Amino acid sequence: MRPAQSRIPILVAAFAVVACASSPTEAPSSKQPAVLTALPRPLTASEVKVRDAVNAFAFALWGRVNTAQRDTSVFLSPLSASFALGMALNGAAGTTADQMRSALQFGNATLPEINAGYKSLIALLTSLDPSVQMRIANSIWYRQGFPFRQAFFDTTRTYFDATVQGLDFANQAAALAAINGWVNEKTSGKIPKVLDTITAQQVMFLINAIYFKGSWRTKFDPAKTAAGSFTPAKGGAQTAQMMHRLDSLSYAEGTNYQAAELPYGNTAFSMVVLLPKSGTDVESFVGSLTPGAWQGIIAGLRVQKVDFAMPKFTLAYERKLNDDLRALGMVTPFVPGGADFTQMAPAPTGYELFLEFVKQNSFVDVNEEGTEAAAVTVVGVGVTSLPSYPVMRVDRPFLFVLRERHTGTVLFMGKIARLPTA
Repeated sequence: MRPAQSRIPILVAAFAVVACASSPTEAPSSKQPAVLTALPRPLTASEVKVRDAVNAFAFALWGRVNTAQRDTSVFLSPLSASFALGMALNGAAGTTADQMRSALQFGNATLPEINAGYKSLIALLTSLDPSVQMRIANSIWYRQGFPFRQAFFDTTRTYFDATVQGLDFANQAAALAAINGWVNEKTSGKIPKVLDTITAQQVMFLINAIYFKGSWRTKFDPAKTAAGSFTPAKGGAQTAQMMHRLDSLSYAEGTNYQAAELPYGNTAFSMVVLLPKSGTDVESFVGSLTPGAWQGIIAGLRVQKVDFAMPKFTLAYERKLNDDLRALGMVTPFVPGGADFTQMAPAPTGYELFLEFVKQNSFVDVNEEGTEAAAVTVVGVGVTSLPSYPVMRVDRPFLFVLRERHTGTVLFMGKIARLPTA
């Protein structure tokens, strides 16, 4: 144990938002971008390690958050949390670094491999579909005069393209305006504020923002949207505005679920809607959703005609992730006096750095034109009287996942237990 010193928290925050808009027409447009059938190049070894770690972390974090919020709608971007914590990992040492690496599911990957993988994955994800906006932005805001290592800042600039800026935290109004202004800009106004105050003990904020804006490759016809019933996890039935498409979709069906994939733009990005079958509890299904089970569902998708319906909805979500990360083994980084962030600032400063909080804010709006969200929820509305093809009516609790199809990267994960109300 190091001698008792003033304990100053490092603050890590992760933020995500997805958005999308397009013209409301059901028929495929002649101006549709060409379908992307493969990546422009094979993934590098470091990209594969980071992709696999990011997805493993996504399901691990999702499982912890969902367990803590049963029968509650959830929307997360584990990818955003991974980027923010990945930056912080570069400042950690000893047991602190080991626990962060383990929680982030990096196994035996070296820090240079991790950083290189993050860098190239960011470049790849943001360039795959010119017809959509896919932005990943990182920033570090620190208290002016605090002796952080320049090498730490240089590393985050090089591999995360991070904006690094010192601020006078004593001038709280100006500092908050700068930080919240950056977040507001990077999320196109969907998350206008992430901080209300800056305490005297807070010396750094590491922030990631993910913004996606795309339109459905085939839109829902607003004229076919109609009122329908949605049965929530708890409480009485709700009235929903159900969107409808009778269309060829990538579809899979298991003993306890139905799955349908709705692509955006050139099909690089898509939403996968997972509906537990009647009689299957959504919480039990969520608990069974491991990376292996997810891969099995994706591998089973086959194009066929589907009568598909899902609800329109808007959801704002916020969660402090400290306890979830502790449950994944990331304990020491949150311990005042126990954390080791000496790669972020030299030890003989008279201070000990630790993570005070990791928080995520998210937002999602799903409608006929597309998706505006940090997580996506889908409720299907369909015609049950047509027996020649599957009917998937998302009128009870369900899951949805936004992914990039070719790298396999999971961007956002959501569960709708009860439709949010205005």
